[in-house]
Order: sequence, then C-alpha cells, then structure tokens
Amino acid sequence: MLNPEDRPVSYQPVVAIVGVTGAVGAEFIATMDRRAFPVGKLKALASARSAGKTIDFRGEKIVIEELTEKSFEGVDIALFSAGGSISRKFAPAAVKAGAVVVDNSSAFRMDPNVPLVIPEINADRIRDHKGIIANPNCSAITALVPLWPIHRQNRIKRIIVSTYQAASGAGAAAMEELVESTRAYLDGRPFTPKVIPLPYAFNVFSHNTAIDPETGYNGEETKVIKETRKIFEDDQIAIGVTCVRVPVLRAHCEAITFECEKPITEDEVRAILSKAPGVRIVDDRAKNYFPMPIDASGQDDVLVGRIRKDLSDASGHSISMFVSADQLLKGAALNAIQIAELLPQRAIA
Repeated sequence: MLNPEDRPVSYQPVVAIVGVTGAVGAEFIATMDRRAFPVGKLKALASARSAGKTIDFRGEKIVIEELTEKSFEGVDIALFSAGGSISRKFAPAAVKAGAVVVDNSSAFRMDPNVPLVIPEINADRIRDHKGIIANPNCSAITALVPLWPIHRQNRIKRIIVSTYQAASGAGAAAMEELVESTRAYLDGRPFTPKVIPLPYAFNVFSHNTAIDPETGYNGEETKVIKETRKIFEDDQIAIGVTCVRVPVLRAHCEAITFECEKPITEDEVRAILSKAPGVRIVDDRAKNYFPMPIDASGQDDVLVGRIRKDLSDASGHSISMFVSADQLLKGAALNAIQIAELLPQRAIA
C-alpha cells in the first residue's frame, strides 16, 4: 500500500465527486484543498437540477455535470455521497469504467466483499478492495477511533453507546431546517418540517431512521452494531446503542461505556489515548471542560473526555467516557479522503 508521502510528484488522479452540491460534497472539496490532495482533474457530479451550475475549486470554476452511468470515463477515484440508492445504481458503472469508489453511503458497508475502512484502525483492508471501499457510519467512526487502541491492548467485550447526533448527519437540507425552525420558534411563528418529520428546534428525539418492529432498534443503531463487529473483526462484542438527534448543526457526541476482558483504570485509558492517532483528550475536571460540538466542529480529531471508572461495575473492568467529532469531517469527508490518500497509484494516461 502506497503512503501519500511515497507518491511521485506526477501523481495527479482524475477525481469525481458524486453529490458535489451536498454538505459532504462541499467538505470533500475543502478537505482535499486543506490536505493538498493531488487532483489532475475534478469532475463535479450531481442531479439534473444542479447541472450547469458551477463550484469553485483551486481557483477554477468547475461546471457541474449531470450524473449518468457514462460520467466515469477516465476517472481514477470516485467519491460518492449522494445516498444509498444512487451508490447502488452508479458505483458499479464507476468501477466498470476503471475507477475506485469510496462510498459514504450504507449501500455496501455490510457486503463481505467490500472493505469497511477507518484508516486509523484497518487501513490494511484497503488493498482488499474490488473497486469499492465503504466509509463507515459516522456514529460508528466517532466511537471506534478512540475505542480501537484500547481494544488492541485489552479486548473490549461489551459496549454501551448513547449518541447525540447533529443535523448534518441528515444532510444540508436538515441543517437548514434546524436553522429555520429555530428562527421560527424564537419569532413565535408556526413551522412545518419537511426534512425531519418531527419538531427540531429545542427538541431531542429518537434518530429518524426506521424502527425495527421486532428488535425496537432503529436503523442507525443497527448500523453501529453491525459495523463495529465488521471493523473490529469480532462478532462476539456485545453492543447496545441508543441513537438520538439533538439540535446541533454539525458535530456528533456520544456517551460510551465499555467493558474490557481484564481490569482497566482511567489512567491506563488516558495513557493509551494520549498516543492514539486521530484522538485528542479534552478532560479538565477542575474547569468542568469536556468535549463539546462547538469545539469539535471544523477540526479533524475525535475529542475524548469524561474518562472515569464505571461505578456500576465493581470488578474494575469498565470505563465511561464522552466523545465528540465533526460528522461532516471525520464522520464522512475526512475519512473518505484519508482512504483515497492511501490508495495505490493507478497508471494514468
């Protein structure tokens, strides 16, 4: 596997962004710029209603093209973030044309032939791809980046997670709806939601994915359970998840309690996480200052704090902590770009 610093200067892939007008699409562009990701040519792809509009990319106006099955000729890397149905329809066409797809939807995550990758955890799986690499669910990424280094040293056998998820997880339209519904609430005006089918301003509610009538778990919770086991390559981990939406624009938070096979102390956890890639400890008890969405927004690391012994477990095997990460960055665009950075160079004509 080729590391970015090992690539020759001449490496200039043709990159396509599917869903370029969405919240994650915008972050793809900003993240590539910030990380100096090499791009020989950018193809901006979206629905027919956006075709003909332009976006700015490195001093150029890029005309948005309508996404079709013929959009991927000559493309080396295709970054998808337009929903599962679009990925299922068009990703195979991109692969057939010779592109490597990094998909941000749930379409291929549980396909046994598709690597599900968080670079800080299982970058080696990138080499196993057959044309498609899946970006995990944002809630899974937020939890697993700090849990993995602990799991490596003292296997985690049980995880309980409660999420506090931002509007950005439902896209740019949901973020706008949160702003507008909040403005209406403060003005005393009625507001009819269109994106999130529940009142969003000053409210907290169960994640807006469908509830399985048999298990009582919603789709987001089921994703976290299944994806954790796949990424950790451990089907025996016991996982309980409760996912909710909170009126925050773009950074998810999670309360996590985990139980290890051997006793573990909070000092051991801090020592492990202080050296963990993609993690920053924010844990000031004296000032009561811990991870917050306002601090996580716009930066790359998963913030971790409230690290403490789980007092409900007298055996000393369990720790509780609170984490926050930017859903649009590490939870989506940044993770995808990190994967793209690690792709082996393909011969470019």
